[in-house]
Amino acid sequence: MSRQNNDKAGRPLKRRSFIQATAAGMVGATVLAEATSAEEAAKPFLEAYAGRLSYLPGEQVGLHVSTSAARFRVEVARVGAKREVVFSKDGVSGGKQSVPANASSHGCGWPAALKIPIAKDWRSGYYQVLLRTADGKANGEAFFVVRPRSASPRPRGERGREEGGRILIQLCTNTYNAYNQWGGSSLYGGTKGVVRRVSFERPYLGFLPEDNFTNRYSGWRRWELPFVAWAEKAGYPLDFAVNSDLEFHPDVLKGYRLVLSVGHDEYWSWPMRDALEKFIADGGNVAFFSGNTCFWQVRSEDKGSALVSWKMNFDKDPVYKMDDQRFLSGMWSNRLVKRPENQLTGVSFSYGGYHRFFEHGGDGCYTVHRPDHWAFAGTDLKRGDRLGAKGTIVGYECDGCEFTLKAGLPVPTGRDGTPETFEILGSAPAGLSVKGDQSLLWVSEALYGKGTRKRLKQPGAAVLGCYTRGGTVFTTGCTEWVRGLEERDAAVERITRNVLDRLTRRA
Repeated sequence: MSRQNNDKAGRPLKRRSFIQATAAGMVGATVLAEATSAEEAAKPFLEAYAGRLSYLPGEQVGLHVSTSAARFRVEVARVGAKREVVFSKDGVSGGKQSVPANASSHGCGWPAALKIPIAKDWRSGYYQVLLRTADGKANGEAFFVVRPRSASPRPRGERGREEGGRILIQLCTNTYNAYNQWGGSSLYGGTKGVVRRVSFERPYLGFLPEDNFTNRYSGWRRWELPFVAWAEKAGYPLDFAVNSDLEFHPDVLKGYRLVLSVGHDEYWSWPMRDALEKFIADGGNVAFFSGNTCFWQVRSEDKGSALVSWKMNFDKDPVYKMDDQRFLSGMWSNRLVKRPENQLTGVSFSYGGYHRFFEHGGDGCYTVHRPDHWAFAGTDLKRGDRLGAKGTIVGYECDGCEFTLKAGLPVPTGRDGTPETFEILGSAPAGLSVKGDQSLLWVSEALYGKGTRKRLKQPGAAVLGCYTRGGTVFTTGCTEWVRGLEERDAAVERITRNVLDRLTRRA
């Protein structure tokens, strides 16, 4: 199934072009709204957000709502392999709330229209909040996560009960926020331009049914939902957390054998890495079914309700002028930070880039290099075979590492921070962009210094690989692995099962 973005003429739509087109379209919509203010003022609307990203059983969720309706209905459901409604309420009082000029960066500050009680028997999971006006003319959506109090044992009869505790998936909520253009701004722009701080306390544009910048490049629906649906249907119970739980509630990792990252997990804070790297050092396992993972360092503010990132403009970050530049909110691979993400994941977008996106083509497949590895057990794959054709699993953003060839097989050099035990299981061509987002320029400046004329050697590669250092870390090196699960690619499914089964076993 093709995931190529197209313009109105059917031509491939470049990411920068899409950003510009989206911004231009939103500007046009704003002008039209000003010209027809009376008509727009009468248009029904219903927008909402939860007061926090995650809660424990027994707590209450503050639901913050702005609506043109006097009354509306709320329905809450846990979403995974199936949708389970756990709460509903009719006749909730509504009212229109003002939108601050800095809502994108500092939040809306709306009062809670409703407190949703979380029963103690609600399972850990992603909870969808659907809102509808009584006349059905307006709909809204929000979400929250119920995180576990502790890692609970698998119920009798569930897969892998004898192998240990549940699997914890931490959702890529920092990425959701970075790409959210609600209020006019995001870390990528919008009608009001780019901001360096984004707030979680605002509605999420990724819930809109029509295609837009926010839901195209971020969100539960695009990546994590299809993975969760596949995993739970296959018999793998999952507990849930969000990115910032690793920073503010690191005890959430206790008792798990395996932690998952799925899809587009781009933005990580220093404390998040501290927590997960300690988990690995203590023998915990991590599977990154994701790409562009841990690429940008962010700093959390206001107890996790907002995050800051200066990205490629790292020299404008106030930390740049400090003696201690470790917390510079640019690339983790930045030479000033001295903590490349390769040390955690084994790979980096800096040494990968795009595949089937911008000017970089490809067939969406990995070439298999080490078919005797345990990850390939039962697949019948051989050296040189192509993996992932059915779902074109290599695409969009990909992570790789610097490597050389020995006896015809790729071996990491380790100069980029990749652990010495990392094994390259598969690879695909990938590259940074010159014609699209100029990623080759700003990655090179992070690696070699602002204003440098030196450029990182191209092309890079998407890398499928694994290493063990305390615990075991597996990475797909691409955002689109889940496409293979959606398309029921037998080899992709088997590898996924191999990873989940092996990394949940007791040592």
